[in-house]
Formats: sequence, C-alpha cells, structure tokens
Amino acid sequence: MIMEEIWPPYAVTITSGELSMRVVRDDDLPELVDLVLSGIHDPDRMPFSFPWTDVDPAELPANFVRYHWQVRSQLSPARFSLEFAVRQAGEMVGIQGFSAQDFAVTRTGETGSWLARRFHGRGIGTRMRRAICAFLFDELGATEITSGAFTDNPASKAVSRKVGYRPNGTQRLARRGTVGVIERLVLAPEDFVRGDEPVQVTGARPLRSFLKVDR
Repeated sequence: MIMEEIWPPYAVTITSGELSMRVVRDDDLPELVDLVLSGIHDPDRMPFSFPWTDVDPAELPANFVRYHWQVRSQLSPARFSLEFAVRQAGEMVGIQGFSAQDFAVTRTGETGSWLARRFHGRGIGTRMRRAICAFLFDELGATEITSGAFTDNPASKAVSRKVGYRPNGTQRLARRGTVGVIERLVLAPEDFVRGDEPVQVTGARPLRSFLKVDR
C-alpha cells in the first residue's frame, strides 16, 4: 500500500491557478517551521485566539511539529482538523485549516489560516480561503462555514468579506492579559463568492469514506 491509501487525507490535493494545497506531511514541516520563524504577524499584535507564536523562538519549532502530529493522531470522523500546506507557484507560503466536530451531522466547521508576513498583501489569503470553501461545499457537503477575526485584524476581515462571509455576532476573549473582541462570521453556499479561478480537487472520495461523510 501507499500512504495515500493508508491515510486518505494525504490523497487530497486542491489547486486553483498557481495555488496548491495538500494536507501537511512530515516533509512539509521544515519549510513551514522556517516560515513561522521568519514571522507571521506584527509582534505587537496577536491575531490568534490561542497565542501559539508567543513562545521562546527556540521552543517554537518543536511545539509546531508536536501540534501537527497531534492533529494527525487525533483525526477521526467525530472530530477532525485538516491542516493544508499552501504553495503559491511552488513556494511554501502558509497553512489553511478547517476544524469540525460531528461534521457528518452538523455539516459545519471553522476555517483558520496563516501566511508568512512576506506574502501578505498579494491576494493569496483570499485564494486560499476560496479554495478551501469550494472544497468544503462541493466535496464534503458543508452547509455553512464559520470563521472569526479580532476587530484589529482588518486583513483577515477583508478576506472574509471578499469570499462572502456574513456577520455572526461577537466573542470576548482574554488576549495578552486584556480583552480582545472577535467578530464571528458565517458563510452559506448561496453567499459564497467563488472568484475567477476554478478549483480542482483530487482524492475527495476516499476522504469522504474515511470521515464517514456522504456528499
């Protein structure tokens, strides 16, 4: 057997123009660690609800790898996270993720992503989000997709608006010892703005079987 047969998430590829995404494998991790260490966000701001970048840089590589191994080991139909390594024109740029619980019943889950700072402002974040949403609606049969961004993260909110997400309330969280407000967002299939580049997916059928999801 090959790994794509043993572990069906590895069979999934998503492409849109020069953008390509595949579930993170061990041989992606060194490049991703280098991206994280190069900087993801302004150090004076924290865009993540879990501040995983607020650690000693010497500890970050092992923490990052440990997290992705944990995601893989805990993946099941009842609860899963799919973390896609994203490349633009062959160059690693970041991660696009989707997490869900009881997805076969609820048909909903949450998107999240990051890009190395040097790739910000090029429209890559929008293409990533459109690609994952097309995959979720068309191949996994999602009926809604949620997301969220702190009020002081205009770039993330702009991506959500371009893709068609609508406001869905707010959430107050502790962030670096103060209160941060997250704007909750939700995307329905009829609101999805697909953009000009078609999205191609391979390997969705074995993943649906693995996750016990009927399209």
